[in-house]
Amino acid sequence: MDKRLYNVGLIVLVDMLGFALIIPLLAFFADSFGASAFQTGLLVASYAAMQMISAPILGRISDRFGRRPVFLISIFGTIVGFLILGFAQSLWMLFLSRILSGLTAGNISVAQAYIADITDEKNRARGMGLFGAAFGVGFILGPAMGSILSQFGFDVPSFVAAGLAFINFLAVFYWLPESLTEERRAELQSQEKKDISFKALLAALRRPLVGPLLWIRFGFSIAFNSFQTVFPLYVLYKFELGAQEAGYILTYIGVVLVIMQGGAIGPLSERFKESNLLVTFLAFSLVGMIGWAAAPSIIWLLVALLPMSVGAGSFNALINSAISKAVGPEEIGGMLGFGAGMESSTRVVMPAVASYLLGAYGPEMPGIMGSIVLVVVVVYAYRQLLPKSKMVSV
Repeated sequence: MDKRLYNVGLIVLVDMLGFALIIPLLAFFADSFGASAFQTGLLVASYAAMQMISAPILGRISDRFGRRPVFLISIFGTIVGFLILGFAQSLWMLFLSRILSGLTAGNISVAQAYIADITDEKNRARGMGLFGAAFGVGFILGPAMGSILSQFGFDVPSFVAAGLAFINFLAVFYWLPESLTEERRAELQSQEKKDISFKALLAALRRPLVGPLLWIRFGFSIAFNSFQTVFPLYVLYKFELGAQEAGYILTYIGVVLVIMQGGAIGPLSERFKESNLLVTFLAFSLVGMIGWAAAPSIIWLLVALLPMSVGAGSFNALINSAISKAVGPEEIGGMLGFGAGMESSTRVVMPAVASYLLGAYGPEMPGIMGSIVLVVVVVYAYRQLLPKSKMVSV
């Protein structure tokens, strides 16, 4: 496998470590400045809202000027955002740090575009799986590191995260070569400039190849974020578990995600068409979501989370691979950016929606809503992808 894949995987791992160090502590950091629950919710949503806006723009810029410059710009913005967070003396500084970090959060979609550049269609899903595994390992280790470091003050994890981002900046600057050749960049820049407006997103959603894939990713994100955003509250309300027990269960999910994305996706994508795998793993996610909603015990919950984790871990690698194959090389970064932006939009809205359903109607309601959404997504994916499986075949 191309050595650059491991280089970019390591960069994603370090990037995710820094990100995951901070996320579990934001609510406590905000509380230390007297933030209300509503203000804390806005703080969390501000990052996703800014990323929703910036991801397509940074993706398009990387299509025209190369992945490496956008990597460096986005990582530099992350460093500044973490430093502001560490030095914060008021709530508005917390908001400034998250807004800046969100606006420059092009690392993930650009990393996916980089992988698409250096893999052929046969190995694309394997490359995206390696990316997902690095992402998952960072998300497993980051919260634990953040919890340990927070004992010395909430500013310490912020500075450590800034240090990790600085290591990433140096790694990209010195060791990560540009994935687009000079000839290819010149060719892309000479072509018609691609729009990055909301109108362009609507046009992409109407396209016969990539449009259904974007809609499927959006629907899955709605369902999965209804789970992800309220899971700690769910286990507290339904099973009276604390933060530590919830963390163990999330680690269990993360381990399954890493195994699927890092080890299983490559061989599976070589044997079966991506369209068939996408529908299959969406169905796995649906089974797990229904099990989550109906779980009467911890054992039942752990069993239900296995197919959900298998489905989610596999789906994320496959959908990005399929999107990158459904467009020309000059659009890969921008289209993956559109997908990331749509996913970010669900992380703006779903925390409030799922939390309201849980509080007003019971802890099983977010799972019921997610199951209904996934039923629609599975049916839509079956109708759109399987009759036309050759569109995204391996």
